[in-house]
Amino acid sequence: MDHLPMGRLGPHEVSPGVVQFGCFFPWTPPAEGNRLFLRIIHECDQLIQSIPACEFELAHQVDQTYGDYWHTELDTRHTPKPTPDSHWGEEGRYVYRFRLLNEARNKDIDWIIDPFAREYGLGKFSAVTVGYTHYDWGGDEAESGWKVPKVEDLVIYELMLSEFGGGLKGTIKRLDYLADLGINCIEIMPMSNVAETVEWGYLPMGYFGVDDRFGNRCDLQRLIHEAHKRGIAVIADVVYGHTGDQFPYSYLYRQLGYGDNPFLGDFADTMFGEGTDFNRRFVQDYFYTVSEFWLEKFHLDGFRYDCVPNYWDGPVGNGYSNLTYNTYRALKERGGTGHWQRFFDGGRINLIQCAEQLDDPKGVLEQSYSTCGWCNWSLGSAGEVAVGAAGSLVGLGLNLTAYNFLDQIDHGNDTLPKRTLHYLENHDHARFLLKFGIVERNQGMEGEVLFREGDRRQWFRLQPYLIGLLCAKGIPLLWQGQELGENWYLPGDGLGRVAFPRHVRWQYFYTSEGKGVIRLVRRLLSIRRTASAFRQGSAYFYNDYERYLSKGVLLFCREDDSAYALVALNFTSDEKEVVFDFPYAGDYTEALHGGDNYTLAAGDTSRVVKIPGNYGKIWTVQKQ
Repeated sequence: MDHLPMGRLGPHEVSPGVVQFGCFFPWTPPAEGNRLFLRIIHECDQLIQSIPACEFELAHQVDQTYGDYWHTELDTRHTPKPTPDSHWGEEGRYVYRFRLLNEARNKDIDWIIDPFAREYGLGKFSAVTVGYTHYDWGGDEAESGWKVPKVEDLVIYELMLSEFGGGLKGTIKRLDYLADLGINCIEIMPMSNVAETVEWGYLPMGYFGVDDRFGNRCDLQRLIHEAHKRGIAVIADVVYGHTGDQFPYSYLYRQLGYGDNPFLGDFADTMFGEGTDFNRRFVQDYFYTVSEFWLEKFHLDGFRYDCVPNYWDGPVGNGYSNLTYNTYRALKERGGTGHWQRFFDGGRINLIQCAEQLDDPKGVLEQSYSTCGWCNWSLGSAGEVAVGAAGSLVGLGLNLTAYNFLDQIDHGNDTLPKRTLHYLENHDHARFLLKFGIVERNQGMEGEVLFREGDRRQWFRLQPYLIGLLCAKGIPLLWQGQELGENWYLPGDGLGRVAFPRHVRWQYFYTSEGKGVIRLVRRLLSIRRTASAFRQGSAYFYNDYERYLSKGVLLFCREDDSAYALVALNFTSDEKEVVFDFPYAGDYTEALHGGDNYTLAAGDTSRVVKIPGNYGKIWTVQKQ
């Protein structure tokens, strides 16, 4: 994979008021009757009916590698104003789109966005800011010594900017809260440009900038900078396997009536949207360049790759494996200079590459340069326990201890750490609280239910699941507001699933239910942060039906060279007493509340332990 020549692509202000535009539109040569135009207007004028957009024709060249290249240079200061009262020629943001006229096919195709735009405007517009001031990183990123956390130390908090903080600026104000909670990595749902104002972001039409519904690119750079100052890494949820139908390489060629496409096609398992064709070099280089651009310009710390089955073609294919390998390789070749030093820790490179491959999460983790894998296993087994499915505790115990997952794998000359991701909630699923009861609200005139949510009176039933999640072997993930007992309902499909805002209800922070959940989460994250056995070493599930599982109790341990920890979970409503053979001598401290401590003179000493209903306990001991 190679970098696209970004210095010639998209808009660039090369001198005050002078902007160069360049774009690849393969298969659109002038010889076939094509002419490309730029339509542009100052953003302050775009809704004024008396002020028209200005139009300029682009010149054409042929790039030896990527084909048809269209470009022009525009001097905003010395081009006549469309009307005397327009803002044309002033500094500020201009919105633009392309129009392609194909005389041979009698096609006049307007509203083509720029696939290399760095900014976006209201509606289906690309944008460029004349007089743009680049974000000042102040040298902090290169000099502060900030390092991306090791994958085994990660605690990830998934959020959508608009729902969590109202946008980028509001999310910056919540960073102190996240740091205080114990989070050291945030994963942001797709920030790429989409067609709708309320949208999850999984049907992109622009990839090189943050959508204007969240803020601007300087806002995002400041968010990441401020997160790093607080010890928090930032990864982006990226969508490379499919696009929306307004993506220019979809929209343009469909409007032209082409039977084939230089960017899209049947490549792998296209589950959503229009599939990208990673057999084409242009597609490979495009998304490789997108990733490099975000790492370099925004100082991202990695990616959560959405819907990997869309472009998974095996460990040595052209798709996902090729992309993650080349992204790692390019980072390794940089050698840790400048702000890139954040990834380099001794002989280790801590680039976060998380694959959402629900068909085979273990396989993609082992066979690619992924360092962590997104899968539904813990959520699925926890859901079975919540509804009382027979034998479900076994599945949950195996998943929480990452049974049969390797901690690291050699890929050629590179040794990469590997961790599975655990979650009870994420953007794709209704809140876990709904497993314990649904409240129906706001009945209409005909009695139809307009609004559903989980019964927050049942918040205490979340406790053993949260203890298991945050003590599990692997990476725990919290979905925005989960630590407050958020209780939104989410439809399984349909437009209401993705086009309905579900803002975090911060007032829950002050309710008794919210206080109970967040108190537990804070304590558990403190334990995980200070006790090394919860971040590294081994895990073992005590799969004993007579002693534990028959009583609704699940026990597992975490252990490294210096410490041992026992996690005991009770999923029933009644206190349970079970016998456990503590394996080491020493002082066992109950870490959640400090009661029920034991001093044992020898290992394999049996004790009857009590576990409260809908709760759990954690005992830790330093090895002698």
